[in-house]
Amino acid sequence: MLIRNTHKLSISEKVGYACGDVASNFYWRVFDVFLFIFYTDVFGLPAAAVGTMMLVTRVIDAVSDPLMGAFADRTNSRYGKFRPYLVWGILPIMAAGVLTFTVPDLGDDGKLIWAYFTYILMMLSYTFINVPYGALLGVVTSDTKERTALTSFRFIGAFSGGSLVAYLTPELVSYLGQGDEKLGWQMTMLCYGVVAAVLFFVTFKTTKERIHPPKHQKTAVLDDILDLTRNKPWLILFAMALIIMMTITLRASTGTFYFKYYVTRPDLIGSFSMAYLLALATGAAITPMLTRWLDKKTLLLILMSIVAVLSACFYFVDSQSITTMYVLQIMIGLALGPKSPIVFSMYADCADYSTWKNGRRATAMVFSAAAFAQKLGGAIAGAMIGWVLASMGYVANIEQTDASEQGIVLLMTIIPAGFAFVAVMLIRYYPLSDEQLSKIQMELAEETESDLQFEAQQLDESGLKHGRS
Repeated sequence: MLIRNTHKLSISEKVGYACGDVASNFYWRVFDVFLFIFYTDVFGLPAAAVGTMMLVTRVIDAVSDPLMGAFADRTNSRYGKFRPYLVWGILPIMAAGVLTFTVPDLGDDGKLIWAYFTYILMMLSYTFINVPYGALLGVVTSDTKERTALTSFRFIGAFSGGSLVAYLTPELVSYLGQGDEKLGWQMTMLCYGVVAAVLFFVTFKTTKERIHPPKHQKTAVLDDILDLTRNKPWLILFAMALIIMMTITLRASTGTFYFKYYVTRPDLIGSFSMAYLLALATGAAITPMLTRWLDKKTLLLILMSIVAVLSACFYFVDSQSITTMYVLQIMIGLALGPKSPIVFSMYADCADYSTWKNGRRATAMVFSAAAFAQKLGGAIAGAMIGWVLASMGYVANIEQTDASEQGIVLLMTIIPAGFAFVAVMLIRYYPLSDEQLSKIQMELAEETESDLQFEAQQLDESGLKHGRS
């Protein structure tokens, strides 16, 4: 059962919702682009230790996502189920961001323990605010076109904000640190935290939850999890999200190493990342237009095929061919840009499918378990980077050997190309078509109308009995 709402969203609500992902990217994009090289080249940890830490901490964090989803689904407040967390989570994420990028005056073991503790705290704080934010997408409207448009706004905001973060971060670290790189990172994260706090509050104020589960729904957490295991569309998306995130994380995190050691132009890291993220934003912006011509499944298949081919082509680019690097990176960004709006819209569709199939709605569980897949993919990719670099003899802040340089190039090109190709294979098995979704939502609407009529009848009968008495 589903209380259906095909409300057409205003531009202000779409922009307000997008502000939440702009805020999230003041953290996520820093992790994606800079965290690994921060730990090796500033914090002073060995690459292999960082790789293992990335895997362990992100697996712990990924497991917390479904738990947070279950908790959010069962939250009831005057502001809804999900919106309150956009306010409650502000202070924890601000504090955790600064602590994660603080380099303590400890020995090697103490620093590693600090890194583990603060990064786990950071990711748990991120989960606390971001899982409810993601679930909010599924309850503002049930119109699949409006959902796609909303996710397009969301990821335009995400990629635009991420572009600023990628470009400004090296400059801010240098300016705020005044020669002290460790202090620069602390102050940069404090500034980002303040801006993110304002943006999360804007999202809280401008959005509204319109879709609600049946009034008397009471579902055990285990039932929600079992529903996911029987949700074939979601299972396909879960596997696909994990693989795609490995592709994205490998290229994003290795890009800093690629320009610092292979191209020997660390000054280009910011502009290269910004060009990529602006391309992602452009790709997200044109998603509604693309989905008018192609269904989501076909469009994803084409886009990830392009990513696989272009990533492989990157391997053959000479270290001095900087223009070619930028052109290929922008093309990859344009291809990956629509991926996020499409996939998150498909997750909302999976929540409707689960409601239709099981008679229970667990929106946050669907989205949080999706975040689990993404974080697990990022964890595996992070571990892979650390282990490959260590096995190739990487040592921070010196000229690299031919072997370690080759490892960096492979992590930037051929390896993510292979994972993109695997994603293409998985997309082929996604079962929900636009026609099936229309039928499912029509049946859900009919069930809701029937339930409302029954409730009205019961109230009328109750009123008559009361009157006779």
